[in-house]
Amino acid sequence: MSPYFPLLVLIAVVVGFVVFNLVFSAVVGKSRRARGKGSTYESGMRSPIDPARGRFSIKFFLVAVLFILFDIESVFLIPWGLNLRAMSFETLADGRIIATGSGPFLLAEMLVFVGILLLGYIYVWKKGGLEWD
Repeated sequence: MSPYFPLLVLIAVVVGFVVFNLVFSAVVGKSRRARGKGSTYESGMRSPIDPARGRFSIKFFLVAVLFILFDIESVFLIPWGLNLRAMSFETLADGRIIATGSGPFLLAEMLVFVGILLLGYIYVWKKGGLEWD
């Protein structure tokens, strides 16, 4: 038996589930056509106020990029926090735990990293990059 057989079974089950749900909803579900359902705008407006390809303020993109930047940078703190004890201490054969010497260095390194992030955050705050007008 191939090692890929369970994967093929899973794919078959997923495809079968999708097909079953689509067919079941089409057969059992009620289909009511309303006059406004087929129109582009259901709110009663004859035409949109602004074109669909309107211009956005640059603030929208700045806030989005800043969110992604700080979000991704904060994700780097998770593995460091989970592995700090394992990287900083060593368990001896007799059960004693001793510091290996890299703990203070790793802590200082992460404090520098967080400090740089904090400086960037303060800079963006002072420049008004987080203001939404």
